[in-house]
Order: sequence, then C-alpha cells, then structure tokens
Amino acid sequence: MSLTTQVNEPQKLSSLSKFIFASRWLQLPLYLGLILAQCVYVYHFWVELVDLIRAAMGDGVALQHLLDAVSVAATHGKEGVEAIPRPTKLNETTIMLVVLGLIDVVMISNLLIMVIVGGYETFVSRLGLQNHPDQPEWLSHVNATVLKVKLAMAIIGISSIHLLKTFINVKSYDAKDLIAQTVIHVVFLLSALAIAYCDQLMTKTQQQASKH
Repeated sequence: MSLTTQVNEPQKLSSLSKFIFASRWLQLPLYLGLILAQCVYVYHFWVELVDLIRAAMGDGVALQHLLDAVSVAATHGKEGVEAIPRPTKLNETTIMLVVLGLIDVVMISNLLIMVIVGGYETFVSRLGLQNHPDQPEWLSHVNATVLKVKLAMAIIGISSIHLLKTFINVKSYDAKDLIAQTVIHVVFLLSALAIAYCDQLMTKTQQQASKH
C-alpha cells in the first residue's frame, strides 16, 4: 500500500520550477481577448444578416450598406479594364457574396473556438470536460500537433471562401490578382499537407518506439 502511495505521489517542484510552470497563466488574458474578438464577430454577423433581410424587404439604406460591403471597384489606370457599375437592387450575385461573407464569419468563429478551447486545454490548464455531453470530439485527443493540423484545415476553408468571392467578382480583378490569390491558396494547401505528413511521421515513430 505504501509503495502504491509513493508511486502516485506527485514530485515536489522547486520554487523556480513552480514559478516557470505558473508563467503559463500569462496566456489567459490572450484567450480572454480572443473571446472578446468572438463577440465582435457575432455582432458583425447579426448586423450583416439584418441588413440582408431589410434589403430583401426593399430598404434602400440597408442595400447601400450591403453594396458597400461586397462591391469591389475594378482596377483603374490599366488598359482594357472598365469600371463595373454597382447594382441598384438586390440581385443573386449580391446575395451570394453576402451569404459567403456570413459563412466566412462562421468559419473564422470556429477557428477562434479551436484556438481558445484547444489552446487553453493544451498550454494552460485542463478544462475537466471528460464525460461532458457537449465535449468536442477532437478535444479528447488534442495536442499541439493535432491543433496545428486542425487550424491549417480551418485556414484552408477560410481561404477557399475568399477565393470563391474573388471568382464571383472576377471582372473586378486583373489577372495578376487572381493568380496571386490562387497561388496563396495553393501554398496553404501544401502547408497543411506538410503538417499532416509530419504528424503522421511522428505518430509512426512514437508507435515504433512504444513497441520496442
């Protein structure tokens, strides 16, 4: 019985070790700040949604707000590029751009949740959500590497939304802008694949080491 007690007894830390380990709580204000940023995104989402509903009901002021948010001025000062007139009423393209903007806000909000919950759980303190009915499935096996892979996938999704919005307004962009955004998106894809591949190599290495 005494042997078991000795084995389970936590190791005593020196004062310096306690101080260094306690420094992880300096990250707490950062995660609280991200929660406030999440509140800003929620407010922005509802403002855009209310403007969309009001514009659909014929409100001219709400329509102007939406057009200011989604319209992209064509590149000026270049040959062969003409200014595209702004629509005067709510059309399919405008609705699609607004909805994509709302989806973009939701995806960034999901990214914030992963950073806040996963980062706090990994780097600051345990949340104690075991057996909780609302515990996220990915949180049960989260670590720094898994968090990086999930963040990379979320960034790819956000980049895809922005690229789709660009292609919908393709006449407002020149070829260089389109190529640059496409290249950036491909770089995000390759980065996510590289992170996932490194994670797979590390997992195989740990499994082989455990067998030996």
